[in-house]
Amino acid sequence: MKNSLFSILFIVVFSKSFLAQDTIKRHLNWVASYDMALQISKKEKKPILIYFKGSDWCEPCKVLDAELFASQRFKELSEKSLVLLEVDIPRKMDLLSVDKISDNYYLKSRFKVKSFPTILIVDHKGNVLAEKKGYILTEYYFPFLEEEIKNYKS
Repeated sequence: MKNSLFSILFIVVFSKSFLAQDTIKRHLNWVASYDMALQISKKEKKPILIYFKGSDWCEPCKVLDAELFASQRFKELSEKSLVLLEVDIPRKMDLLSVDKISDNYYLKSRFKVKSFPTILIVDHKGNVLAEKKGYILTEYYFPFLEEEIKNYKS
């Protein structure tokens, strides 16, 4: 009985934590297009973070979504200092519109992205300033992002 109660309590607490993180990620200000990201970057003098992912097949991307992009720390950092663009390359083509898939594959080609996840920091002219390929522990992303934000010259 104690084990069952503990298991139920664990599931409830874990579920609430996961839902809270998912809610944070959905409330990030991801822009709709690359062109829009460039315009906002120029206007607000902020670098663009482009996140290349495979939402339906890339397990490290799912971990990054849950641990980095769903964190309160990332939310606060991005609202103040970044323009966010998510570029999804799913295997199931019905997850996105035809136009969005076309745009995303164009960006994948333009930036020569070969592995997932990939995070690029880009200026308002589309020049790549920095990149992180593959998954690393979440705590290592923050020094990388903070350094790029600090060094950004629009």
